Amino acid sequence: MLLKNPVQFIQGELQLQDVNDHAPEFLENEILLKISEGSHPGTSFPLKIAQDLDVGSNTVQNYTISTNSYFHLFTRNHSDGKKYPELVLDQALDREEQPQLRLTLTALDGGSPPRIGTSHVLIVIVDINDNVPEFTQRLYEVQVPENAPIGSLVITVSARDLDAGTHGELSYSFFQYSNQIIQAFEINSITGEIRLKKALDFEEIQSYHMEVEASDGGGLSGKCTVAIEVMDINDNAPELTMSLLISDIPENSPETVVAVFGISDPDSGNNGKMMCSIQDHLPFLIKPTLENFYTVLTEGALDRESWAEYNITITVTDLGTPRLKTEYNITVRVSDVNDNAPAFTQTSYNLFVRENNSPALHIGSVSATDRDSGTNAQVTYSLLPPQDPHLPLASLVSINTDNGHLFALRSLDYEALQEFEFRVGAADRGFPALNSEALVRVLVLDANDNSPFVLYPLQNGSAPCTELLVPRAAEPGYLVTKVVAVDGDSGQNAWLSYQLLKATEPGLFGVWAHNGEVRTSRLLSERDAAKHRLVVLVKDNGEPPRSATATLHVLLVDSFSQPYLPLPEAAPAQAQADSLTVYLVVALASVSSLFLLSLLLFVAVRLCRRSRAASVGRYLVPEGAFPGHLVDMSGTGTLSQNYQYEVYLAESSESQFKFLKPILPNFLGEGTGRDSEANSNSRNDFGFN
Repeated sequence: MLLKNPVQFIQGELQLQDVNDHAPEFLENEILLKISEGSHPGTSFPLKIAQDLDVGSNTVQNYTISTNSYFHLFTRNHSDGKKYPELVLDQALDREEQPQLRLTLTALDGGSPPRIGTSHVLIVIVDINDNVPEFTQRLYEVQVPENAPIGSLVITVSARDLDAGTHGELSYSFFQYSNQIIQAFEINSITGEIRLKKALDFEEIQSYHMEVEASDGGGLSGKCTVAIEVMDINDNAPELTMSLLISDIPENSPETVVAVFGISDPDSGNNGKMMCSIQDHLPFLIKPTLENFYTVLTEGALDRESWAEYNITITVTDLGTPRLKTEYNITVRVSDVNDNAPAFTQTSYNLFVRENNSPALHIGSVSATDRDSGTNAQVTYSLLPPQDPHLPLASLVSINTDNGHLFALRSLDYEALQEFEFRVGAADRGFPALNSEALVRVLVLDANDNSPFVLYPLQNGSAPCTELLVPRAAEPGYLVTKVVAVDGDSGQNAWLSYQLLKATEPGLFGVWAHNGEVRTSRLLSERDAAKHRLVVLVKDNGEPPRSATATLHVLLVDSFSQPYLPLPEAAPAQAQADSLTVYLVVALASVSSLFLLSLLLFVAVRLCRRSRAASVGRYLVPEGAFPGHLVDMSGTGTLSQNYQYEVYLAESSESQFKFLKPILPNFLGEGTGRDSEANSNSRNDFGFN
């Protein structure tokens, strides 16, 4: 008996108790017995026994004969445990007085109540034949291999009779036999040869015992015993009976019972001895339990990800010659345990997104795989909380939980947010769930979406234009002013170039392409107009390029001490000169008032925006015409964030006025020394301290 969980074996023995359910039965209903009339009293005559399928005390225990005056019955106990009836002559027979007798032989078993079987005994009294046939041996022993062919000679029995004539002619036959004997053997009545009638099987019957009778023509007979031993041949392969088979076992479970089986071999001796084995390279072992019972166990913890299925061949081999074997194949599948966390294909991902993208744009993907199977390998993606609490990650990106696709939720602005990073988690659906994470860095690529902005001179349509004074004695290359512009983009999108777009008198002024300095190109003369209008084009290096224009008004004066500017169209009359002076004073007062008001308003707006930018944080884009972060990250910009302007207004009794150039701070990067030197020269040219 096998107890499955826990695995335990219980060995028992079942003993069948016989019930007296069969009556003794004679193979022949009538037994013919020829007895010579010359037989002496006390002579015994064996009778054929009855067969009883029961065993023990329920088999034949006694024989009786019907009442008569010539014979009584004697029961002889044989060495094989059987009882053989014999008729014993009580008085001499007289054929002439009674040629034959009919008796009834009864067999009784030991059951309660006993069962009986009967057979009629016909006794024929013959004339005197005083020589009984005699066998050369009382016992014949022979060994026959079980694979002997049908018809092969087993043994030859021989008897002789000294009588002559018919009394000396012998006939051989089986005397005491069973159904197994007459089915397996046959005897030649003349020669006494015993041959096979059917194939023998050692596993069914190991030996046969029979009595052979030699009868002469006078009715006398002699008997001998033939013992035939069947020799075992290794003709049976071992048999394997599977008692328990567990085809699915979980991984990481050492010493797990996979199968329990029993083996048997009906052969004997070494032919019936067996040994079991499996392949050497498998992580399993065979462990004997009870006699001829074995258990297949895992040798250690299995790993489904390394090997998901095993084909085990159990080989049972006997020790006979030749050796026979039986193979039994079992398939063991290793069921998955959630012991592997999802693994990203990369530890970090760099995604590039061009600014001004459309919302819900697919910007990239992350991918993770899980070596487990089934639900343990189904990966779900999620965004992990950002380490920076000020990063509004939920409004920036989203992720598809099934495939790891990342989407930008809104349009990104490089000028507000150049890059940000966050972590993505991948979790399987096992129990307990395992997870891993990867870093995603999103880099916003700049687009040329900002036009250059002119900081100086201030281009404001509502404010009066500022006229720049240039002495007619200025040398070629004289610095008139410097156009200062910035671009909110970065890289080459913020590389600015300057060119003179329009001029009242071409060739008189020129603009340096890289720094926006407006300088005289040649010596000034009296023929040159006193008033000039210059349009400077500021263009970035983006694709497509964006541009802005700055309009400059230049007045040519003989010296900065002139009380007024003589214009070509002015009348020589003194009245007209006085009227012009009045107009200039009024205009100067108006311009000064408006400029001071604009300056105060500008300072107030700047302070308000700085306080607002500090409160909102670095991820929000400042509003207005002057962004708070106009710094070229690549170091190629034209104006730093701390650029300051100072305008000095001086007024004297002669109504003289002067416009001062911007005071340039030290710039970071290339060109700092050159710009500072140019600014110093400009201030010296105009005579300011």
